[in-house]
Amino acid sequence: MTSTPEARTGDATLGKAADENFPVAPFFLPRAWRDDLMAVYGYARLVDDIGDGDLAPGGADARHLGLEPEQSDDRLAMLDAFETDLHRVFATTGQEPHHPLLRALRPTVRRRALTPEPFLGLIEANRQDQKVRRYATYGELAAYCELSANPVGRLVLALTGTTSPERVRLSDAVCTALQIVEHLQDVAEDLARDRIYLPAEDMDRFRVTEADLARPSAGASVRALIAYESERASELLRGGIPLVGSVDGRLKLLLAGFVGGGRAALTAVSAAGFDVLPGPPKPTKPSMLREAAVVLRRARRER
Repeated sequence: MTSTPEARTGDATLGKAADENFPVAPFFLPRAWRDDLMAVYGYARLVDDIGDGDLAPGGADARHLGLEPEQSDDRLAMLDAFETDLHRVFATTGQEPHHPLLRALRPTVRRRALTPEPFLGLIEANRQDQKVRRYATYGELAAYCELSANPVGRLVLALTGTTSPERVRLSDAVCTALQIVEHLQDVAEDLARDRIYLPAEDMDRFRVTEADLARPSAGASVRALIAYESERASELLRGGIPLVGSVDGRLKLLLAGFVGGGRAALTAVSAAGFDVLPGPPKPTKPSMLREAAVVLRRARRER
């Protein structure tokens, strides 16, 4: 059977789930949870692809959002049109969303009584990416992660009906850690986009220049900086242990997979000698499973 252009548009985005550092919607979850998690993932992945200029060629996403295909490269215009379409997801009257991934999100939003704020945060993070390309302090970077990463964890809690103030706090720490890990893996790729997510104050501390980050391989100072940021992320991930211990059943396995995936990615960075410049060190699936098992054991001990 031939797939429709709309289906191909969504498939191109959803297919990227396999490349993430953590399991997006693993098989052991109830089907309804998997569907809802993939709907949210499709949204988050698409908004990031708009912000990074990684959309599929041909301009289909622009057309779905009511723009001309050549406007695909106008990231701010695309984000504005995307936000307009997001509001249709939450509207109770009027047109349905135009983009197929946003139409797929609408049943999840209604079924789980989700609010617009986390979704709007992800859009705002990508707007910020178009305007802010360097971060002076860790505090500034953490504020960016509050928009770019933490909403995803809050949505997972909302989808599974497990939101509480303490779980949100712990989830924010885990999501910030996962964002930092991704930044460490992608230093060279981000620099090619004229973005640096390593705080300038830390670069100064380790005497790392932008020219050092542009080399094909990291010198001792860059490796020391990446090791420092890795330990910062590892400390945040340790906050995920009580989060995992606070829930039961298959949700416990899912959250352990998130934390374990981050830990496995940091192990890959360490195994590369903290030299992330030749390309992103990636965790293997066996290493992710091992780390998830470690997280589950520790969560049981600390409960």
